[in-house]
Amino acid sequence: LGSLRRVLPSATRAAARGLQVQSARRAYSGGLADQDRIFQNIYGEHDTSIKGAMSRGDWHQTDKIVQKGWSWIINEIKASGLRGRGGAGFPTGLKYSFMPKDQSDGRPSYLVVNADESEPCTCKDREILRNEPHKLLDGCLVVGSAMLAKAAYIYIRGEYYDEYVALETAVQEAYKEGKLGKNACGSGYDFDVYVHRGAGAYICGEETAMIESLEGKQGKPRLKPPFPANVGLWGCPTTVTNVETVAVVPTIVRRGGSWFAAFGRDNNKGTKLFNVGGNVNNPCTIEEEMGVPMRVLIEKHGGGVKGGWDKLQAVIPGGVSVPMVTPEMAGEALMDFDGLREYKTALGTGSMTVIDKDQDIINVVTRISSFFKHESCGQCTPCREGCVWMWSILQRMTAGNASLGEIDMLDELSRQIEGHTICALGDAAAWPVQGLIRNFRPQLEERINSFKGFSN
Repeated sequence: LGSLRRVLPSATRAAARGLQVQSARRAYSGGLADQDRIFQNIYGEHDTSIKGAMSRGDWHQTDKIVQKGWSWIINEIKASGLRGRGGAGFPTGLKYSFMPKDQSDGRPSYLVVNADESEPCTCKDREILRNEPHKLLDGCLVVGSAMLAKAAYIYIRGEYYDEYVALETAVQEAYKEGKLGKNACGSGYDFDVYVHRGAGAYICGEETAMIESLEGKQGKPRLKPPFPANVGLWGCPTTVTNVETVAVVPTIVRRGGSWFAAFGRDNNKGTKLFNVGGNVNNPCTIEEEMGVPMRVLIEKHGGGVKGGWDKLQAVIPGGVSVPMVTPEMAGEALMDFDGLREYKTALGTGSMTVIDKDQDIINVVTRISSFFKHESCGQCTPCREGCVWMWSILQRMTAGNASLGEIDMLDELSRQIEGHTICALGDAAAWPVQGLIRNFRPQLEERINSFKGFSN
């Protein structure tokens, strides 16, 4: 996710906390129109079979798209400004272009779709898997052909059993209708899709750990280089990419990259699925354009904070692996990569958790820290040891059984983990702790000062 330092001038902050918010480039003027939503059946209200999917535009002229060739598809994705929807936000067209097109060494190429949605409080991809599976399979063929890939492996979270059944059913339907396999969609391109179930390890969401797991090994991240685009699954060129990122590609290339780029702000283009959860009246998954104000998502789509906005204590913008923000920040922040970087946090998965004042904010971060402690693969010493230490200190701080000096020690410890591990799990464990100290230090100090322990 890169540095979380403040990079936007303060003048670009939202001028008001209402539903009308002026950004640095353009005004957010309202909700996304239904005809511009890529996901037309995200709530499963309509037929999820291939017949229903085709009535909503899936698989439409996919043969002609594939026949246009990889260069045209990649250029349309680049023109759209699409960035990865799994959390990192890397430019999608550029990432897909890394795959080698000269296959003279005889190695096949593979597409791996990351459906191991194990980030706490994140469930956007789940809705695609169970309600729009054909949009994902359509995307697999289009994206796979743009990489000259032989097959796609969809690595789905083991706990997603119903979603696995829905996806496997869709795969069988697609093969039966000739959309996958030999001469997929009549395009002249052969392409297979396989669904692989994980076994509950969060670390397997990291791309190289996922590849290891697919190969039947322990899910532990690999050192890079070599990168998967050169040496990936079974030593072959591989791209690992997110469910939502793949699923939106067919609509983008059908409507044109410029259509998608018309939404959002510079460097933050298009539409996205957001989750609104936690202490709100109407937890939901909603598709909105990038740059939508956080307060709009909470109040318009989430039905508002339980007990009213004044009861808001904090918001975690994306999953739990990014720093939380204060109510003042939440009233101004724009939900895109640059808008949240201004507040030293990140968009992540775009799955926000709203926390009201009835919750113990220190205990919330302690529970998050416990999760990362449990899910660390143990390969890197800073993560393996540091996550345990952070959790141990936070447990004492929850009770107040700590010294004021330990607050800075905890911050220093988190920075010894951040950036010192093979994969980003160390960063993900460190950032919530850093956000707590940066934005809620008075609560920590008050808890420690008011502690009535064994002695004074």
